[in-house]
Amino acid sequence: MKYAPRKVYIKENNVYVELSYKDFCRRRESDQSYMDKLFIPVQGCLLEVVREQYADFYRDKERWRYLKKLDTNHKLLSLEGFTDSEGNVLDFIVDEAVDVAETVVRAVMVDRLKAAMSLLSGNEQALINAIFFEELSEREVGLRLGVTQSVVNKRKAKILAKLRKIMENKI
Repeated sequence: MKYAPRKVYIKENNVYVELSYKDFCRRRESDQSYMDKLFIPVQGCLLEVVREQYADFYRDKERWRYLKKLDTNHKLLSLEGFTDSEGNVLDFIVDEAVDVAETVVRAVMVDRLKAAMSLLSGNEQALINAIFFEELSEREVGLRLGVTQSVVNKRKAKILAKLRKIMENKI
């Protein structure tokens, strides 16, 4: 537990006894049998359990941690959490109707960007390629080039301004 538990529940004569955490610590220091007791956290308290319950609790906890890690690694989302204020599931089906005009504009802009990129120096192209195509952070690019992240940021801003100017002149 990250914080001291509010209370500790110990089984004495098959009945749970409530202790403060300080009392529990005192008893544990004076009586070595307390060192062999197993506890699980429950709502900010510690509850004494038998070995089988302890093993089941931590096996389940580890399994949930593993599943959460898998979900994060594979970028999985549960749609159960996406409901409106009345509890109705939100509609996530995207309208896949293709906007031809938008597709044409995007294609023209990509062509202009490619043409503008060819007018940059080799170093400028390498920096833009590393940041936008290799998806490296500015810090990683700085380490690669032997400069600080702020220098990379300034260079990137200048290059993007230059690209913008080139593209505006070609319109």
